[in-house]
Amino acid sequence: MPTEPTPDPAFEPHESADRSPADGVDQVPPVPSIAPSTASSAVGRGGAGQLRKPGASGTFDNPLKQTWKPTHTRKKEVLKALGIFQRATADHLWRMLRPGDRHDRCTRDTLNALKGEGKVRVETRMESGHQLWVLTERGHKEARQLLPKSARMSVLRKLQYDDDGEPVDGDGYDEHAAAVTSTAAVLTGAGYGTPLSWQTEIAHRLPYGYTQYADLTMRAPGAGVPAMLLEVDRVNEPVDDLTAKLRRYHEWFELLAPKADKDKEKAARRQGAAVHDFRLWSRIYPATGREGYVPVAFVFTGKTAAQRASRIRRLEQDARRYFAGTPYPWAGFTAVDYHQTLPAVVTELERITADPARAAGRVWRRLGREEWQTLNEALDNSDGEQLYRIEAEQSRRRQAERKAAEREAQRPVCARCGTKFTDERWQLTIQSSWRDPGDDLCGPCWKQDVDRREAERVARRAAEEAAEREAAEAEVKKSRGLFGRRR
Repeated sequence: MPTEPTPDPAFEPHESADRSPADGVDQVPPVPSIAPSTASSAVGRGGAGQLRKPGASGTFDNPLKQTWKPTHTRKKEVLKALGIFQRATADHLWRMLRPGDRHDRCTRDTLNALKGEGKVRVETRMESGHQLWVLTERGHKEARQLLPKSARMSVLRKLQYDDDGEPVDGDGYDEHAAAVTSTAAVLTGAGYGTPLSWQTEIAHRLPYGYTQYADLTMRAPGAGVPAMLLEVDRVNEPVDDLTAKLRRYHEWFELLAPKADKDKEKAARRQGAAVHDFRLWSRIYPATGREGYVPVAFVFTGKTAAQRASRIRRLEQDARRYFAGTPYPWAGFTAVDYHQTLPAVVTELERITADPARAAGRVWRRLGREEWQTLNEALDNSDGEQLYRIEAEQSRRRQAERKAAEREAQRPVCARCGTKFTDERWQLTIQSSWRDPGDDLCGPCWKQDVDRREAERVARRAAEEAAEREAAEAEVKKSRGLFGRRR
């Protein structure tokens, strides 16, 4: 979705109360200036969009009670986002939809405007003071019309009533759900996809009856990540459960597509990426552009940094068989075959919010590596197929050099002058079906022998012919002498 920066109230022109804002103008301040939201800083963002005192309405960070009129575009953005994520705070929606804004004031006013239209409502107020917003039945219907058919629409949260017929606050929204929405918000704000590219609780059914649900499914081809599955952990699940998730994902990615030929799939395992054409996942997710299956990211949050680091180390040790590649079997190769592995990366929400570049910074670590990298660097296989091709070319070159050296060591030497045979001369001696006395001679020496023998043959022939002529002439003379005496 497009991002429009919030206009600075200190530099906006005044408008009369009975005028509608111009297209693209979201705020109409009645006074020249106002202090910016404390949420604009990395540290202060946690307080954005929350009440300073529970129950005190209108006391966020707007003491002058200015009216920031939302646009129709912003309303549609909020409706579509709530249609996908079901429940969210103003802080979540601000980070997700309008990360270029300096604060969440416009987002809160947009929610209040939609509330006045009967399209959203406050389901509950969280312990942090943030109001949790959901769609009403009317808003749910409109969001369904706004969202593309390919988007997965969330279930409507119906308003509940007590025995006296009074509406009651909703329940069931825990800190895990908040962390999931926060993860989607910070990643969207960093340029990884749009709110419409996210899906929640996507099912991955296994043959033995278990279904592995992904907390989030991200698609951000424009950012170099065609697809990625995300699991959010608040450091409250056993590490064995996280390892089991990777195991089940790995099993699911190895499932055959319907009507796929098992024998061909088995043969294709030796051909790198060719095996994926027979797998079910390639019918559902786009090609990753890298070796391996669709990557899985674990987003940790909560507890202490030391506890999160310990958790990552334990997961790395226990789940190595699923994300570690297989070394190529040939001697001299250091490249790793990742074609049938599950790339696994980790990050922390606390690390993301502390980094100036947020989720676009070096806040990701590939399990099996030590350094923290950007997401694309972590997903790339610098020691994978690219290195394999380089090493394969080097291996071919070394093998060719070794064969050339072995051949050179076997090259014949001329028995007369000691010169090595040329390739042409060597090939002639090899191809000859009969043994020539000059096969142990190089080309020039052999040519000299041939020329000498030819000269000797010519001379011998000439001598023979001369002798024959002399004998013939002698015979003629003898015949003439006999005839003369008879007369």
